[in-house]
Amino acid sequence: MSHNRRDDDLRQRIAHETARILADGSCQNIRIARRKAAERLGITSRELPTEEEIEQALKEHQSLFQRDQQPVVLENLRQQAVAAMKTLACFNPRLVGSVLTGTAEPYNKIQLHLFTETTEEVILSLLDQNIPWRDGEKTLHFKGGVKCAYPVCSFRAGDTEIELTLLPLADLRRQALGPLGDRPLQRASLDQLQELMEKD
Repeated sequence: MSHNRRDDDLRQRIAHETARILADGSCQNIRIARRKAAERLGITSRELPTEEEIEQALKEHQSLFQRDQQPVVLENLRQQAVAAMKTLACFNPRLVGSVLTGTAEPYNKIQLHLFTETTEEVILSLLDQNIPWRDGEKTLHFKGGVKCAYPVCSFRAGDTEIELTLLPLADLRRQALGPLGDRPLQRASLDQLQELMEKD
């Protein structure tokens, strides 16, 4: 077996084990899940699977083992995302994460990026709507090794957690990287999400 073929096989094994870890809910952080998968398989290769490879492995896993349930879960979460994005429309919401990519599980949160002049505007909007939230912080990565921390407001809508990351308006034209830093972060406006749902 050639060196490249061997590396490809190792990456695929790690990708599928990572998918199993993500699917069973024991870990929702793709970076940590990938590391656990490599450790579980006893593989020390530096050739780790990309975010795209793991996403594909997760979709294959779900189509095999969750063929009936997962599409229903995804549709429900996307409908909730649409409702939240309509409510927060003045902040140019963008959907990111598993609800957008189509790999969402019941325990996954709806992740929205909001763009605003000041964080207070979002907080006042939540207060006006009597939405109790808790605050936090999230670090996003950009090209060139740039990292930026942003405030987060999280709240529950029924059984679903909705996480709002608050970014400055200028970042609407600035593309963050995905959680593994190997591709741009996918994001969708309300119109783009509704188009995606119509196609699916």
